[in-house]
Amino acid sequence: MDDLKQKAVRGGLVKLTGQALNFAVRMSSLMIVARLLEPADFGLVAMVTSITEVYGLFRDGGLSAASIQQANITQAQKSALFWINMLVGGMLTVICILTAPVIAHFYGEPRLFWITIALSSGFIIDAAGAQHHVILERQLRYTELTLIDAFNVTACALITIVAAVAGFGYWSMVISTAIWPVINTGALWATTRWKPGLPRRNARIASMLHFGGAVALSNIVSYVTSSLDKVLLGRFWGADALGLYGRAMQMINIPISKLNGEMGTIAFSALSRLQHDPPQFKNYFLKGYGLVMTMTAPITLFSAAFADDITLVILGPKWIEAATIFRLLTPTVLILGIIKATSWLLLSLGLQRRNLAIGLVVAPLCIMSYLIGLPYGPQGIALAYSTAMALWVVPHLIWCLKDTMISVREFLLAMGPAMGSAAMAVAVAFVASSYVGHLQSPFWRLLFAGCVMGGVYVCMLLFIMGQKGFYLGLLSQLWTSRRP
Repeated sequence: MDDLKQKAVRGGLVKLTGQALNFAVRMSSLMIVARLLEPADFGLVAMVTSITEVYGLFRDGGLSAASIQQANITQAQKSALFWINMLVGGMLTVICILTAPVIAHFYGEPRLFWITIALSSGFIIDAAGAQHHVILERQLRYTELTLIDAFNVTACALITIVAAVAGFGYWSMVISTAIWPVINTGALWATTRWKPGLPRRNARIASMLHFGGAVALSNIVSYVTSSLDKVLLGRFWGADALGLYGRAMQMINIPISKLNGEMGTIAFSALSRLQHDPPQFKNYFLKGYGLVMTMTAPITLFSAAFADDITLVILGPKWIEAATIFRLLTPTVLILGIIKATSWLLLSLGLQRRNLAIGLVVAPLCIMSYLIGLPYGPQGIALAYSTAMALWVVPHLIWCLKDTMISVREFLLAMGPAMGSAAMAVAVAFVASSYVGHLQSPFWRLLFAGCVMGGVYVCMLLFIMGQKGFYLGLLSQLWTSRRP
């Protein structure tokens, strides 16, 4: 148990460090490319990816989650799952090619045909590395996974920038997106050095297929729900509006979605091995969730308060219309950060059907909000979406936590210190920033506000909220985990 704890703590440190570096690379790339390309270029690519990424959800079929959730998995089972992944990946590549003219016709944009064709090969290439990724996750080899991810992010960012400078326009993003699975799968094979065997009939993967099917269906419902806003904007408002909306969503999603996603993989792997030890499970979950909120809350609240300067610094003056959209989306991203952890809980406990049922209820709520906001453009959808999520958060928590070892009260108390500290810190920073409003550079205004907020937040969290002991203990565990 102590070994698992140390590996999880070490993995968390490695993942956070890697995500910090990836965040810097992604933001730097976005700052450069946003100044080289137009909103319509981003919108064209988003029109295709908002649909083709739905196909990508079928590629894995939830089998990765099923493999991780299993206490033990045999060589025969891994090989069988690999060949299933390859079969599905090949089918998706063919489907993507066949639907290329449909996508172009749907949006009324002929250029989307060749963009779709260019991205089609990614499905089968990505499928070839799915089980290799699972092997590393099951072994909690997060250092290798982080290094692979960092290499991919850096390589693709450089490719995008070079292509944009060379005048490739929207193709600069298409090229880097198509190259990503090649680099990723190659690195996974080289790292694991695992070679799949021939499929066998007696591999006994039926239970894993059932679990994976429920997870996959839940992921599909969730993704379609979260992508339909972009499809509707692209269809009825065009590439420019979608480009603004997409970059606003990307600015807030880069840190938050990646943070929740990476921490979620660690939590799911660790919690799946503690599902039969309720006290330890509860302890790990609440502490892990509190740690995630410690980073999620200040980022989202700071983004809402200083959306204008963030947009000017990252995207540049020609994107200033995205600032309002960015601000209106921050409540949605904060709420998604709050409730995302419930998926770790449900899946690690084998409650995948409840997770699916919740997704099926959330979907029509979000779709209705898109339709209400659509006549008012990107800002209307952003406002309606955030309003719907705010109304849903409490019922979501009650439903998810029902009959588990975690109560709603315990869940809220776990995020309380971070939320309270972040709210106070942002308020102080906002007031303090009024004294430097005369500064012409948004970069220096933002830096000043960030320093003020950071100082107040740390003091509030450690001393006023009484979290000093927790973080000192965490540092002690990190130090212990480094010893051979």
